[in-house]
Amino acid sequence: MMNRTTFIKFGGTNSFLPHSLLSFQFATHKASLHSNVSSLIHKITSLNDALKLFDEMSHTRPLPSVVKFTQLLNVVTKMKHFSSSLHLFNQMCSLGVPVNEFSMSIAIKCCCQLYRTKDGFALLGCCFRRAIAPDVYIFNALLDGLVLEDRILEAEMLFKKLIKQKLCEPDVVTYNTMIKGLCKFGNNVTALALLRLMEQKNCQPSIVTYSTIIDSLCKDKLIDDAFKLFKEMVFEKGILPNVITYTSLIRGLCNLGRWDEASKLLKQMEDDNISPNVQTFTVLVDAFCKEGKVEEAEAVINIMIERGEVPDIVSYSSLIDGYCLRGEMIKAKKLFDSLTLRGLVPNVVTYNSLLNGYCKNRNIEGAMQMHCEMAGKGLKPNVVTYSTMLQGLFKVGRCVDARKLFDEMHAQGLIPNQCTYRIVLEGLCNNHQVEEALSLFRLVGNSKFNFDIVVYNILIDGAGKCGKFRIARNLFHDLTDKGLQPDVRTYNVMITGFCRDGQLEEAKLLFLKMEESGCPPDDVTYHVLLQGYLKNRHYDDVEMLLQEMDDRGYSLDASTLSLFIDDIAAGLLDRSMLKLLGKLVPKELLNDPSLCDWE
Repeated sequence: MMNRTTFIKFGGTNSFLPHSLLSFQFATHKASLHSNVSSLIHKITSLNDALKLFDEMSHTRPLPSVVKFTQLLNVVTKMKHFSSSLHLFNQMCSLGVPVNEFSMSIAIKCCCQLYRTKDGFALLGCCFRRAIAPDVYIFNALLDGLVLEDRILEAEMLFKKLIKQKLCEPDVVTYNTMIKGLCKFGNNVTALALLRLMEQKNCQPSIVTYSTIIDSLCKDKLIDDAFKLFKEMVFEKGILPNVITYTSLIRGLCNLGRWDEASKLLKQMEDDNISPNVQTFTVLVDAFCKEGKVEEAEAVINIMIERGEVPDIVSYSSLIDGYCLRGEMIKAKKLFDSLTLRGLVPNVVTYNSLLNGYCKNRNIEGAMQMHCEMAGKGLKPNVVTYSTMLQGLFKVGRCVDARKLFDEMHAQGLIPNQCTYRIVLEGLCNNHQVEEALSLFRLVGNSKFNFDIVVYNILIDGAGKCGKFRIARNLFHDLTDKGLQPDVRTYNVMITGFCRDGQLEEAKLLFLKMEESGCPPDDVTYHVLLQGYLKNRHYDDVEMLLQEMDDRGYSLDASTLSLFIDDIAAGLLDRSMLKLLGKLVPKELLNDPSLCDWE
């Protein structure tokens, strides 16, 4: 009699396997998974691969060890799928897989990278409750989270606590994370002090340590200090620079207009067999565009393409900005429209560049259209977007629309910054709404926004132009109470106001006070004072002022020169002054047909 065997249908209608054979194969697969899990982890190339393997591991009995699960979590985290990694960590805990310091450090890192540092600290509490001693990797992850969230003071407190309570021995990553946070806020002095502390603690600084500080110094235009540190790194520490180090220095030189030195450094970089990358080329494109040298920027883009470096959205956004700054909006829009064909997606910065171009060219309708298009593309306008739009609306006198946009900005949960505040105040003043500007100024009160000399300059100028010079004078006197030092712009605005009001002696006294206060007059100061004297037929100090201008190497502007010509022609000034005037006329005015026959 035929042995009765239980059969299970497997696959197609004619495919059957004995249950005992299937059980054997399943057991073999589990054993195979146990032995091969490490090699399978190394073969993961996508998140789907990782999720599939985790599912198989979670159904295997006995479960793979915490080491295997942690290896898988690490792979997912390295792919920057932080949310998925946390989800897998939670599932791992639900399965009863015991956690260790490695799996906890991965979970904490994921929380911090997701701007959930608070949850990271909650997991740190779990470490203590489970008697898992937190290691340097856990504390590094928490420090990085605090830095990402701009909580630099808390990061400093945690760092000091690590050292004081000897919770762990900070390594180079710990120091680099703190230095990154300090440099993020421009605190170069403390960052350098931390570099020296590393040396005292026998913790060898890395290329990342030096490059971070060099980059920060360059951004703060402390280029000489940056090169001093660069030389220390290379010649004293024997640390070779990389493309990031060179790119930071080139950016610093370009931002200061030191093109020859930037060119030499670029050559030195290539002599050291370090090829410029997309970021290096983009720095050059951006620097050229900001200088109005768009043709040179276009040439850099072409060189990039020839070298096989594909320009990214940042490169093209810089070029679009260059076109916009020169008012070449047709070229800017044409390049913008071609981005999708190049496989690139315009971002907020790209849109902001176009918006700025349209607003500067008083094409507010074009700007509004781009603003609406942003929302349609799912892009969220930022503070720069709204500030640019506000400036454009004020420029064409649409104050009501500006107010509506300002309210919309608040409704979107965006907080105006110092730049936005200045734009609103200046926009109101330029549209003869000084009272409203002053009301906003009073409403802001003792906020840090009002401890700003630029804000005072805007209000003093606005009040003076609207005939409210008494208010302007009161604001000027308030500077001392606020601990603010008038700058050359403040003095120029006040001298203009005194001259407009016919108070020439007050204007002269303020002019003399400038030098005493350590704020020497610029060419504009001389222009406004001379114009005040000439318009009020006060000629006593004119020749002395012209002589001072010559001594300082200043030139006359067209408006001031025109007043001199009129007064000489009318016989109000002696023609002997023409020789001195001739020394102060810039070359570009000598070819002006309206002024060329003044002799």
